[in-house]
Amino acid sequence: MALYDEELRSKVNELPTNPGVYQYFDNTGTIIYIGKAKNLKNRVLSYLNKTNQSTKTRLLVSKIADLRYIVVNSEQDALLLENNLIKKYKPKYNILLKDDKSYPWICIKKEPFPRVFLTRRYVLDGSEYFGPYTFGKMANLLITLIKSLFKLRTCNLNLTEKAICEHKFKVCLEHHIGNCAAPCISKISKTEYDEYIDQIRTILKGNLSVVIRILTNRMMKCAEELKFEEAERFKRDLDSIKTYQSKSTIVRTSIHDTDVFSYIENEKYAYVNYLRIIHGAVMQVHTIELEKKIEEEKEALLSFAICEIRQLVNSHSKEIIVPFYPDVQLEGVQYVIPQRGDKKQLLDLSERNARFYRLDRDRSRGERKETSTFTLLKTIQTELKLPRLPHRIECFDNSNIQGTNPVAACTVFIDGKPAKREYRKFHVKTVIGADDFASMEEIIYRRYRRVLDEGKELPDLIVVDGGKGQLHSAINSLEKLALYGKIPILGLAERMEEIYFPGDKDSYILGKNSLALRTLMHIRDEAHRFGITFHRKLREKSQTRSVLDEIKGVGKASQTALLQTFKSVEKISEQSLEELAAVIGKKRAEIVYRYFHNPPDC
Repeated sequence: MALYDEELRSKVNELPTNPGVYQYFDNTGTIIYIGKAKNLKNRVLSYLNKTNQSTKTRLLVSKIADLRYIVVNSEQDALLLENNLIKKYKPKYNILLKDDKSYPWICIKKEPFPRVFLTRRYVLDGSEYFGPYTFGKMANLLITLIKSLFKLRTCNLNLTEKAICEHKFKVCLEHHIGNCAAPCISKISKTEYDEYIDQIRTILKGNLSVVIRILTNRMMKCAEELKFEEAERFKRDLDSIKTYQSKSTIVRTSIHDTDVFSYIENEKYAYVNYLRIIHGAVMQVHTIELEKKIEEEKEALLSFAICEIRQLVNSHSKEIIVPFYPDVQLEGVQYVIPQRGDKKQLLDLSERNARFYRLDRDRSRGERKETSTFTLLKTIQTELKLPRLPHRIECFDNSNIQGTNPVAACTVFIDGKPAKREYRKFHVKTVIGADDFASMEEIIYRRYRRVLDEGKELPDLIVVDGGKGQLHSAINSLEKLALYGKIPILGLAERMEEIYFPGDKDSYILGKNSLALRTLMHIRDEAHRFGITFHRKLREKSQTRSVLDEIKGVGKASQTALLQTFKSVEKISEQSLEELAAVIGKKRAEIVYRYFHNPPDC
């Protein structure tokens, strides 16, 4: 049985424990089964461990050559996504093992005086559809409540304005028994009827407060009139509505034909996940890996991936949800960067799938065998008591040896790895002399003032190299920017590797084998190295310039030409007159040669 191969078993053992959908492939790459799971790892492992499987299941297991998965937020999301994918791919073994029925929708029909009814058919005629409802009882309850609250028509008459004015219709039994407001004989105006539809639309979008209020009033009235059985019925209806989750990450009836692209990266690779949303449901998922051969901007990589994937899946969606704007604007396409709501949840779902895909690829390449990225970040979060996973950590260090050329460095680690393209170096502008505290305050303020102005990503953790003084200075700047309390921050003192948190009198010391401490030390040491390198270059440049500046009659252009040709002042001093003249001309060469070989008296 293919599933018992060691390579595939290892892949199964690395599956996440999230809810999701799994897909089995045979040796030709064809999907042969799609299933849902509350816990992906446990569900797929059950195929390996069960001994009393049915004949059909054993046959399925014998054909499995590979598997893929998609993570979602809940069991209901997994159920709906499974249903959509089964309809799309029609896998061989799902036909044998599943009833491929569709789930019910509530339809507001596109017609004069619209009808509202349950249906299992999604017809592209301009009508509005809400759902699908995996809990059939809830759909029936909503329809019953709507019919009792609003006297809507149920007939399929063509109620045009002309036909109504010509009195072509007669009132039916539904009106006589109080179920219909009789728009066919103008008992209700179109404006009033449309107000009913607007209220129904609000309810079906998830705003059930109107229904809850009405049911509560009816229940209380029945209780006052001692109609306890009716009051109990209203209470059951209320309980059903209050426990019903009207929104789902998978189903978004207001999002019709949309592409969702998320982007994550590390030093070597970029990953782009794609979700295709059709009629409010995820119908397709695809992730690609881009190996970065040169230093390319993420906007360019996202543009490339969007074009590649849309061509692959033949998508013509006019709306594309993205985490940031690509560097190429596609003709006839609107890019959307959501900040909240349904579209933001879909973007988060896409990013979560991209992160799991990256972990799978890292494992397949043998990268970070000892500790997965998620385990590393989760450990840091736990040991430092952070409110969220520290995907992005930024560290600051000052360098002002002997008070000269004060500079600062900012290093960035993404998912535990250095993101060197994100490193930044700073000249300290407002501080005179060696004042670490004031320098830290200036640099932190400048860094995050610019991040806010440019709308860039804020870190999940800020680390400052130093103790209470440096930490307090950094906090001052965050308070000025209204960021204090929104971003976790700590100080790491080098003497005993003590950690200082805001508001704590005493330092916090982690064990020497602490994964969080080792990571923080790595980030701090990298900031120190980056800052020292920058500071050393400035000092060398300053020393070089000070020597050449003493030579009167030799301007900046000549100095630059000499340095570019001979690389250092020492090399310049060793050149012959002819060699110098070849670079800056005979007259200036004589001045330089005379300076180094016959220096003026001090």
